[in-house]
Amino acid sequence: MKPLMSDGAGKRKHWRKDALKQHLLDHVISVAGIKEVEDIESGIKGVMTGSALLLVDGVEVGIVLDVKGWKSRAIEEPPTEALVRGPRIGFIENIRDNTSILRRLTNDPNLTILNFEIGDRSKKDLAIVYIKDIANEELLQEVIQRVKNIDIDDALESGYIEQLIEDNYLSIFPQVQATERPDRVMGGLLEGRISILLDGTPYALIVPATFAMMIQSPEDYYERWIPMSLIRMLRYFAAILSIFLPSFYVAFISFHQGMIPTELALAIASTRIGVPFPTIIEALLMELAIEMLREAGLRLPRPVGQTIGLVGAIIIGEAAVQAGLVSPIMVIVVATTAIASFVSPQYGMGVALRVLRFVAMFFAAFLGLYGIILFFLLLCIHVVKLRSFGVPYVTPATIYNWSDLKDFIFRLPLFVMKQRPKEFFPKERTRRKF
Repeated sequence: MKPLMSDGAGKRKHWRKDALKQHLLDHVISVAGIKEVEDIESGIKGVMTGSALLLVDGVEVGIVLDVKGWKSRAIEEPPTEALVRGPRIGFIENIRDNTSILRRLTNDPNLTILNFEIGDRSKKDLAIVYIKDIANEELLQEVIQRVKNIDIDDALESGYIEQLIEDNYLSIFPQVQATERPDRVMGGLLEGRISILLDGTPYALIVPATFAMMIQSPEDYYERWIPMSLIRMLRYFAAILSIFLPSFYVAFISFHQGMIPTELALAIASTRIGVPFPTIIEALLMELAIEMLREAGLRLPRPVGQTIGLVGAIIIGEAAVQAGLVSPIMVIVVATTAIASFVSPQYGMGVALRVLRFVAMFFAAFLGLYGIILFFLLLCIHVVKLRSFGVPYVTPATIYNWSDLKDFIFRLPLFVMKQRPKEFFPKERTRRKF
C-alpha cells in the first residue's frame, strides 16, 4: 500500500487507455504474484483465498495481488507412513509448499505442473504433476479429462478426487495410490505416472495404481536388493496369510478334519473342549473384537490408542480363553492374521485385505476348501479384469513383459532395471544408457 499511496500517478488527470494500469504494474506494485481479472466473481475468489484485490478508478480490470500469509503446518516426517530410510519430509496442507517440495527433489526442467480449480463453491486449487518427456500423452489427457468432469460443491480431501476418478467404484481395491511421501510421488513420476495434489490435504494421489504398488515401499530401492527382495516377498506372503488363514482354519476344523495330521488334530481337539460355539462363530467373534480394538486405537488420542490396542487385545484374548468362549489356537490364528494385515504399506490395501478375510471365512464356513477355491477364483477374475486408467491392476503378471517382472514380487539390482515400466507406455523408456 505504501508505494501505491506515495506514487504521483494520481496527479495526472488524463491517462491513455491502459497506461495507468501498465504504470502501476511496471513501477508501483512490487508483488510477485499478479493476476488481472475481468469479472467480480474472480476477484472475490482471490480475496477468499487470501489475496488482495486492487480496484483503481479508470482501470477496466481488477488486479489480484498474491499476498497470502496464513500459517501452515511445519514440514515434518509423514505421521501415517513410517520411515526406515529416505528423506524425512512429508507433504502438508499447503499445495504451494507441496509443489515446491517436489521441485526441491529434482532439478529436471521437464517437471510440469498444471493448475486447476475444483469445487463449484470452494474453488480449491488442484495441481496435476508429471514429467513432460516421460509421461504418456494419452494418459495425461485422460487424467485431465476426468479431473475436469468432476462436479462437486467442495472437495474436502483428496479422497473425494480419488473416488470420483477411479475406474470401478464397485471394487474393494484402491485404484489410486494416496501417499504423504514426496519421494514416493517422485519415484512414480520418474516411471511415467501422474500425481494429483489438492490444496488443504497432505495426501497426494498417484495414477495409474497397480496391486504391486500397494505392496511396495520406497525403502525397497534404498537398501541392497537381496534383503529387500526377501522383505517384499514376505509382504506378499503376509497379504495372502491375512486373507486366507482364518478361512483355512474354519474349513479344516469344520469339514476336513481327516486332512489334519493326527497329533495336531488331537492337540486342536483338546483345546476346543468346552467351547460352545461353532468354529465360524468363534472366528467371527475374535475377528470382530480385533477390528473394534483396531478402530478404537485409531480414533483415540495416540498414547491412549496404543495402550488400548495392546492391553485390550491381551485382556480380551486371555479372558475369552479362560471363560471357554474360544480356544487358544483360535487366539493364535487371529493374532497372526492381525499382524500379517499390518505388513501392507498402504492403509487402503490393508482395509481391503481385512474385508476379504471375512468374505473368505463365509465361503469356508459353507463349502469348506471348495468354498475357499471358489472364492480365490472369483477374486482372481475380479483383479484380472480390474483397470486403473486403462492399466491392468495386476500388471505385469497379466502381460508378457519380462522387463517389468524384474521389479514385481522381487527386485533385481538397480543397474539391471534399465527401462521404465512398459505398462505406462512412457515416451522415454530408457532409464540408463551404457
